[in-house]
Amino acid sequence: MTLPVLALTTGEPAGIGPELALAAARDWQQLDATVVAVGDPDLLAERARRLGWSVELDVLAPGDALPAPINGRLPVWPVSLAAPSTPGRLDPANAGYVLKTLDVAIEACQQGIADAMVTAPLHKGAIIEGGHVGFTGHTEYLRDACGAEEVVMMLATERTARPLRVALATTHLPLSRVSSAITGPGLIRVVRILAAELEQRFDIASPRILVCGLNPHAGEDGHLGREEIEVITPALNRLREEGLDLIGPLPADTLFTPRHLDHADAVLAMYHDQGLPVLKYAGFGQAANITLGLGMVRTSVDHGTALDLAGTGLADAGSLRVALQVARQMTARVH
Repeated sequence: MTLPVLALTTGEPAGIGPELALAAARDWQQLDATVVAVGDPDLLAERARRLGWSVELDVLAPGDALPAPINGRLPVWPVSLAAPSTPGRLDPANAGYVLKTLDVAIEACQQGIADAMVTAPLHKGAIIEGGHVGFTGHTEYLRDACGAEEVVMMLATERTARPLRVALATTHLPLSRVSSAITGPGLIRVVRILAAELEQRFDIASPRILVCGLNPHAGEDGHLGREEIEVITPALNRLREEGLDLIGPLPADTLFTPRHLDHADAVLAMYHDQGLPVLKYAGFGQAANITLGLGMVRTSVDHGTALDLAGTGLADAGSLRVALQVARQMTARVH
């Protein structure tokens, strides 16, 4: 049986992404997939030498026959650095290189050469300083590259009594812009995507979704804000008419308790720092970031570039392993 192919972008070259890919290649057991790194082979080879790790690189073109997964062996679809990279030292000259690795993985998925893409962390500041001023993150870049009208960012961990999945109504926005970004049509699109992908990609029939309010105490009947009354509740009521199982809007400070979470399949938070701190407290290093609505499978790690750890061999590859496992599970359900 042909194993699914996971394209693993190696992220910011000065960060821990390259060594996470090397660390994963040292133990492919139980993944049941073929992983191909997308990045500069010389960078990977230099990082392996620096760490004293024995990893054999197979440099191939997308579409070439891939070797069977063997511990210590890493297939690579090559993308060349624009400038030499030193661990821990950002160079905006490599911004285009990082985006090119994403483009290669996206194209491989769209052409059916890869079944999913998994991304190591990139550095938003370095990409913006490299001339890509409108860049706000992986999620939005993938949305635009795939021509998706709307995508949903969701993090998931199984380090809780019941799998905890937290999706976001808005993603990488300044807090001052969140309220105006939450609209009835936008919420309806996000919830529809979330519910459909929970069914299709996670085999959850009729998923129950808890929805956070935006304001403290979910607005306290309008005394602490009217977004719940004027925007969120009407959108949820329309979706309930379609048969979706939605609870809320609920106060976020009490929603994330066993009383509610024990009976839910996912939580929809209104903004980034409303939902993700709770999930990362519960499962940091053992969670995956998942982009829903792309028309393909994409997962990522739950952390950043960790420049201070780059080149030391001390970075924990746990989240990358989870991201690879989740991508594998999602591709199995698609097929």
